[in-house]
Amino acid sequence: MHLYHLTLQRPSGVTHSVHGNFSGSKLQEIVVSRGKCLDVLKPDPSTGKVHTLLSTEVFGVIRSLMAFRLTGGSKDYLIVGSDSGRIVILEYNGSKNRLDRVQMETFGKSGCRRIVPGQYLAVDPKGRAVMVGALEKQKLVYILNRDTQARLTISSPLEAHKSSTFIFHIVGVDVGFENPMFAGLEVDYEEADNDITGEIASQTPMSLTFYELDLGLNHVVRKYSEPLEEHANLLISVPGGNDGPSGVLICSENYITYKNLGDQPDIRCPIPRRRNDLDDPERGMIFVCSATHKTKSMFFFLVQTEQGDIFKITLETDDDMVTEIKLKYFDTAPVASAMNVLKTGFLFVASEFGNHFLYQIAHLGDDDEEPEFNSAMPLEEGDTFFFGPRPLKNLVLVDELDSLSPILHSQVADLANEDTPQIYAACGRGPWSTLRVLRHGLEVSEMAVSELPGNPNANWESDSPNEWTKFTMAKRKSTHHSCPKYSTTRSIEVTCENGSSLFLPRIFLDEFDAYIIVSFVNATLVLSIGGTVEEVTDSGFLGTTPTLSCSALGDNALVQVYPEGIRHIRADKRVNEWKAPGKKNVVKCAVNNRQVVIALSGGEIVYFEMDSSGQLNEYTEKKEMSADVVCMALASVPSGEQRSRFLAVGLADNTVRIISLGPQDCLTPLSMQALPDAPETLCIAEMGGTDEQDGEPGIQGQLYLNIGLQNGVLLRTVLDQVTGDLSDTRTRYLGSRPVKLFRVTMQGGEAVLAMSSRSWISYYYQNRFHLTPLSYETLEYAAGFSSEQCPEGIVAISTNTLRILALEKLGTVFNQTSVPLDYTPRKFVVNNEANHLYVIETDHNAYTEETKQQRKVQMAEEMREAAGQDEQELANEMAEAFLNENLPEDTFGAPKAGAGMWASCIRILDPTKGDTLQQIYLEQNEAAMSIALVRFAAYPEALYCIVGVAKDYTLKPRTVAGGFLYTYRVHRGVLAPNQAPMELVHKTTLDEIPYAICPFQGKVLIGVGKLLRLYDIGKKKLLRKSENKHIPYCIVDIKTIGDRIIASDIQESVHFLKYKRMENQLVVFADDTTPRWVTTTCVLDYNTVAIGDKFGNISIVRLTHNVNDNVDEDPTGTKSLWDRGMLSGASQKADCITMFHIEEIPLSLQKASLIPGGNDSLVFATLSGSVGMLVPFTSHEDHDFFQNLEMHMRAENPPLGGRDHLGYRSYYFPVKSVIDGDYCEQYNNLEGSKQKSIAEELDRTPAEISKKLEDIRTRYAF
Repeated sequence: MHLYHLTLQRPSGVTHSVHGNFSGSKLQEIVVSRGKCLDVLKPDPSTGKVHTLLSTEVFGVIRSLMAFRLTGGSKDYLIVGSDSGRIVILEYNGSKNRLDRVQMETFGKSGCRRIVPGQYLAVDPKGRAVMVGALEKQKLVYILNRDTQARLTISSPLEAHKSSTFIFHIVGVDVGFENPMFAGLEVDYEEADNDITGEIASQTPMSLTFYELDLGLNHVVRKYSEPLEEHANLLISVPGGNDGPSGVLICSENYITYKNLGDQPDIRCPIPRRRNDLDDPERGMIFVCSATHKTKSMFFFLVQTEQGDIFKITLETDDDMVTEIKLKYFDTAPVASAMNVLKTGFLFVASEFGNHFLYQIAHLGDDDEEPEFNSAMPLEEGDTFFFGPRPLKNLVLVDELDSLSPILHSQVADLANEDTPQIYAACGRGPWSTLRVLRHGLEVSEMAVSELPGNPNANWESDSPNEWTKFTMAKRKSTHHSCPKYSTTRSIEVTCENGSSLFLPRIFLDEFDAYIIVSFVNATLVLSIGGTVEEVTDSGFLGTTPTLSCSALGDNALVQVYPEGIRHIRADKRVNEWKAPGKKNVVKCAVNNRQVVIALSGGEIVYFEMDSSGQLNEYTEKKEMSADVVCMALASVPSGEQRSRFLAVGLADNTVRIISLGPQDCLTPLSMQALPDAPETLCIAEMGGTDEQDGEPGIQGQLYLNIGLQNGVLLRTVLDQVTGDLSDTRTRYLGSRPVKLFRVTMQGGEAVLAMSSRSWISYYYQNRFHLTPLSYETLEYAAGFSSEQCPEGIVAISTNTLRILALEKLGTVFNQTSVPLDYTPRKFVVNNEANHLYVIETDHNAYTEETKQQRKVQMAEEMREAAGQDEQELANEMAEAFLNENLPEDTFGAPKAGAGMWASCIRILDPTKGDTLQQIYLEQNEAAMSIALVRFAAYPEALYCIVGVAKDYTLKPRTVAGGFLYTYRVHRGVLAPNQAPMELVHKTTLDEIPYAICPFQGKVLIGVGKLLRLYDIGKKKLLRKSENKHIPYCIVDIKTIGDRIIASDIQESVHFLKYKRMENQLVVFADDTTPRWVTTTCVLDYNTVAIGDKFGNISIVRLTHNVNDNVDEDPTGTKSLWDRGMLSGASQKADCITMFHIEEIPLSLQKASLIPGGNDSLVFATLSGSVGMLVPFTSHEDHDFFQNLEMHMRAENPPLGGRDHLGYRSYYFPVKSVIDGDYCEQYNNLEGSKQKSIAEELDRTPAEISKKLEDIRTRYAF
């Protein structure tokens, strides 16, 4: 078995986030690390939307990330600390939209090791040096500088090691232009290491240590070290030099402390806590992340607690001596792994779990009534300040970035009956949990919807809205003339079902659209867009005829093409008419802003071109085609040129001809392509170009001829810009209806909107082509649209409505709809009869609603009791206000109840409507762990839902009071009023936790701790029928196929069992040779199972053909030693046939097809929010090709982070029989010379390799 690895959705959780001027422009970008990917994000200052400029795989674990700028520079660089054992400096190249490696220095072994640096990075604020630290012992300092060509250079490493020392955090201290200094939090464990009692370890203090880089002597000295009162977790560098007092803020449990070298006394301030908090009162409070904002006149810090509360911290100074720390409650946001304050006033919050947010800082919080806490306020030791959380006041949410992280369970199913399967993913944590439905498609924002009238005007007759054949959007220039002037145009041509042509020009005048032009079967109506939409009669258009096409012509004229001829409307309202000769009519046409081509009945083509005076001139010769013309297309006129050189003509003989419009060989055929079916529409678009940036010239795009066929197929063919030859045709089936094509604008470039039974958009984004369906209802006609609110929109007709749409999330693969949940979802099962989901949600360290109310009542009573006689009335008011206060947990988080406290519920969900049909809350400290739908042989018509529950479960040290099996009967069909979909039948008590449940031959298999048991249903409880005690540690997953059972142990891989009905025995007949910490499994066939483990590996094991599953149990142990098995396990072993490291922890594996009619593949979802698949090769030729391509890519394009690709994919076990498709697909991003050299080695052309990469992806996915 040979497999090909593809990522469909890259990881969406963010581990690190930095901001800076990476492109060299004045606008700031954000670079986020997503574990193994780097994304460059650009917040738009005008709209607040976050656009992804670049997303690139690093093929390594990104452990740390920092931005720095050389002294006097205008551009920021990126330093990446990874598992490669190398320090890597990257530069963002805006013109080529990629990250270039500027420097790479090796300092240690690869892998995430304790003493190999890379875990921590600290940069001198002036950009002169960087310190890279390990978890233990080693710290290296590199000096950063420029050479004579102003290129970045990096020195040899300078050591700052200290043995027997753990490092918790390091930062660069701002000391202006004095010798660079770094501060670190360290713990010396030398004495504790030699103490067997462990007492010294609990008493060992944490130290704050300063390291100084002496630039003159070129070495690092340990300048100063001081023990701290509490253990700290975070250091914040305070601006120094001319900007501030320098030093560091130390964030420890319950306190924040300012320290600096010299005579500066320590300033200490307690961390404020929420007033009347339901949290465990013994629980400490820490800050988890921070962001610094600095201007020439002031600076402040935003720090966030682990509850999500953000505080603004300022320092009061007196002659460069800090006298006070001031804290003020700012706002509350989801708990973040990183925060960034941008100069444009945005705050980016990269959430630990769930979606990420971009806020606008509307107020700095200086003038509000919020109390300000400072270190000078007198407090007893151990006391703190209290504040009341409130809704957002200083922050305004402007954008939300979808994140699936963490995906705890997922399943592929078509519950909505849409033909294309959906992915149902249980995501999130605690009150931010959701169940998300992922559909392949681009999210469409609906800006406006308007009904189309049947009779727009009494003077125009139309039987139904379906007789509308065309509308166009036009832009008007700001001018004092009575008639509007026009400058340029974008246009698209399609053919309607009734055979008349639909033309949708976009006329650019000034900036925004000004006209809608509607063509009926027998008339044309021009509407002006202003405060209202009104009919215009003096536009010059002929209103008594249908319009085939209209467009701006030159700078200040219009052209209208109608069945009897052409109407050229000049700026001064003079009209030139051209009439079709004889009894011929114009049947098809193509126009741009300088050329008009029409096809007359009979197949004759007439060409017009505008001269320098603005006159439209007919070319003297006409072109007779060999068959009727069914469609035509012209490209836009290239910038700086007089004409588009090529005309594409689709004929009734199933061919497309390219005809020259050049002055030397006008109307000469250049090339032809035969088609498998009749063409419906054509569209020529220039795609793949880039704009000029930073003085570097942009890349010219390639012309593509898009051909929509009547059988629902879209062809995309490269049109050579010199010869007009057609080559490299790509084919994609879009739907059951003929394909209509429209040219629109996306990201400043041309894109193609294709409409069949479903609408698709073809566009070039982040250095590759995307052909993505729109997650929207069927559209019929469309045109580009631009307005102040929607600069790059689409206006379209759907049935009898006019819609203005925007596509804001380009590059995304899935459109998401989400249903909020109460607790963290653990697992769910699908009821295929009712198309419902049964979800178990469980949270540790949480209260149930009932316990929460009891705790609030108890605290209210304590308030009343604590008050004196004269304060009783006030205490009653406060208690009532506290009882009535209900902070939404999805904003402010859920209270932490303490270790060993659990809250759970069971939810029945209709995912198509997003409705919760039933929700059953379990008692406090009951944790739902497993769920399955079962049919018992005794009641074959009844469907039961069995939920496995743990009682009083403590994680460390592990103790459990027992478990339960709740058996519910599921009601089918239409429910009576007030009847619940599911009711409890009985409850079965267990002595261990039931982690896994699986139906099996009319009974149910349950993993109770390390025991595998077979149960049948009884009247008062489930009845145990059989048991196997030979699984080593704990059963976490059970799968069945036929009469075989695959039981997964938590750390000893899978065990193959057979149920012997006659003896009523569960017998282990084979197991795995390698220990694997199993998270999920998927049965592929009778002998083969795929395994995901918690170290990020996916392996496939298979039983050999000679394995005998008819073995006997040996309860007495009298069998001979050699027959009892090897490696202390079963006598027969499974072979590992494939192995691949994906880095992220896979929590779902499923054999499924993601496209209608596609072959099955192994789909996986991971904890980091990524979705991928392993697809089987269908031929040895394909496998050999991709294996060679991968080998050449390793040589020509080593991973960005410096990690060896083969070593990365073989992290724990050697990679076996899997080709890395993500790595192969980077071929399309290589420079042309490298692409060509690899193609020559493979005896192919670059286009053929690119096509092979696209084909294998579209064969199985998208």
